[in-house]
Amino acid sequence: MSKSRIILALDTDDLALAGQWIQATRKSIDIYKVGLEFFLKFGHDGVKKLYEYADFELFLDLKLHDIPNTVAGAVSAVRDHKPRFLTVHASGGSQMINAAATGAPEIYITAVTVLTSLSEPMLADMGIKNSPLDLAISLAKNAVNAGARAIVCSPLEVAAIRTAVGKEPTLITPGVRPADSQAGDQSRVMTPEDAIEAGANFLVIGRPITSYFKESAEAMSKRAAQILDSIS
Repeated sequence: MSKSRIILALDTDDLALAGQWIQATRKSIDIYKVGLEFFLKFGHDGVKKLYEYADFELFLDLKLHDIPNTVAGAVSAVRDHKPRFLTVHASGGSQMINAAATGAPEIYITAVTVLTSLSEPMLADMGIKNSPLDLAISLAKNAVNAGARAIVCSPLEVAAIRTAVGKEPTLITPGVRPADSQAGDQSRVMTPEDAIEAGANFLVIGRPITSYFKESAEAMSKRAAQILDSIS
C-alpha cells in the first residue's frame, strides 16, 4: 500500500510531459491520477506508456456515470490497467455503483460526491435544495452501502462524511491548496494540513505542484517533497 498521501493529478494532454512529471516527483509520490482529458486523447496505450517512465499506482479518474450494465462494461474494459482507484459518480445510484464494485472487487471503486467546483448557489441553480455538505453526506452513505470502497469529497466535508460512513472507507479530497497557492477553479478548498487533520486519507493535488515544472524538474520535486513533509 502507498505510503505517500499525495495523489498527483496528471492533468495535461501532453503524454511526454505527464511522464516527466512522474519522474520528477516519484520520490515523494506513489499514486498518479489519470483523468478524462488524458484518457480520451491517449487511451489504453497512453496509460501503458506512462508505466515506462516509472512504476506507480494508478488513480483512474473517469467519473463513470451511466446505466449499471454500461458502467460494468466500462469497468471491465479498464481492468487490465489494474487501477487502485477508479471513479464513478455517486449520483449514478446504488445499482450502478454495485455493478462497478462487484465487477472488479480488487479495485477501489471510488464514488465522487459533489464536485469541488460546485458552490451552493450553483447547486440551487440546478434545482438541488440540499447544501453541498448534506448532499455529499447522503451520496457518500448510499455509495458505501452499495459497495464503494472509497469516496471523493471536498475537504470541507470530509470530517462529517467520516462520521457518517465510519473508519473503513478511504476518503480522497481534491480542492486542496497550500496556503501560498491560488484557488483556481475550485470553490471549496482547504490546506493540505487541515484536510489531513479533518480525516482525509489522500489528497489530490495538481497545479500547486505541476506548475513548478516550468521552472525545472528539480523545483517540482522539491515542491512535492515540501507538501508531503507538511502533512507527514
